[in-house]
Amino acid sequence: MMRSRLIATKSASAKYVHFLSKPESSYFLIMTTVGLLSGLGIVMVLSSSAVRSFAQNGSTYAIFIKQLGFMVTGLGLAYIGMRMRPALWGKLARRGIQLGAFALLLPLIPGLQRSVNGNSNWIGVGPVTIQPSEFAKLALILWCALQLKRYFEGKNAATGIQSHPAYSVAGGAAIILALILAEKDLGTATVVAGIVIGMLFVAGISYFHIGIAGAIAAVVGGALTITNENRLSRFKAIGNPFDPAIYKFAGWQPAHGLMGLASGGFFGVGIGASRQKWANLAEAHTDFIFSVIGEEMGLLGTVLVVLTYGTLVYAIFRIAINAKDLFEKFAVAGVACWIVLQVLINLFTNVGIVPVIGVTLPFISYGGSSLWASYLGIAFVLNVARRDPAVKAALSRNKKEKRSAKSE
Repeated sequence: MMRSRLIATKSASAKYVHFLSKPESSYFLIMTTVGLLSGLGIVMVLSSSAVRSFAQNGSTYAIFIKQLGFMVTGLGLAYIGMRMRPALWGKLARRGIQLGAFALLLPLIPGLQRSVNGNSNWIGVGPVTIQPSEFAKLALILWCALQLKRYFEGKNAATGIQSHPAYSVAGGAAIILALILAEKDLGTATVVAGIVIGMLFVAGISYFHIGIAGAIAAVVGGALTITNENRLSRFKAIGNPFDPAIYKFAGWQPAHGLMGLASGGFFGVGIGASRQKWANLAEAHTDFIFSVIGEEMGLLGTVLVVLTYGTLVYAIFRIAINAKDLFEKFAVAGVACWIVLQVLINLFTNVGIVPVIGVTLPFISYGGSSLWASYLGIAFVLNVARRDPAVKAALSRNKKEKRSAKSE
């Protein structure tokens, strides 16, 4: 019996290794993992938002239906982006800073601005609120990738910024960061700064320069924290959110997030049975949805979620490594950095390692802007993958095999 199990395990491992050796494996891994995360997300949004949805709208399904609409339209956008001509992506990259800056200026227009949890980086479009900074992230990634390509191909010599790759992207990144900080969104600014540093690391920037960039970011972030009472109180909640002096204020969310994770055990209390979502976690369906996953699906569920994200990022980096064009290589790597940073910051927030700064969990948390922007980022990655000659040939071969199987 034991021998047969070992043989079956070896056979399954061999099949998986054989699958990974195929050129189209990364493409299918991304499709599968994004599908799994989106499916889990829509289920957990329904579970985690039911109480709040009923209290606000008189229906337990109101928030879920909105998220379902966001997902369907987002998948439509992803399909268009996945099949969009490379030249159009290139045009968007060339205008990335202008597009990103324009999007970030919209919340500053009187009548359009909406304030959510102290952040003024939202705009109202009918019954829907949109966060332009989510789309500015992708615009900046595309623009930075194009500038890095020009740097390495020697096309920036005439501008006098040939001495270091960081100089190629510093100006544009500073504009985007300044506009985001003007809207009091330190969480998004942290993600954007991390994306730029990550892309520069992929481009070969030294650890010394990464250290300098990190130090500058830490000084700026520290200054913005100590000069804002709300941010400072959130920072104080790290480590001991149960302190009576801060528990009922800045410690409430992280404390109940930890309670949710701690009470789930190994297998969880069951989908829909969370206790913390009953008015304890105000952002149960957005920033703290991972805590609800831990409570309802247990340690097993949280580990599977982390492994799924790990597989997704692994597949994206494989596509970046195999990309022949430098613009595509850097842009795909930028999307990977974007997902890694958002996942890590969200998870660290839920376990109390970093202060609550309002960063959502990609493909899982409620929110149309975050979901649409994430789908567009993945669409660009799949667009690059589909145009790889080996992947293109493999996908064409798979289609022919399916057609022949149906005809038989």
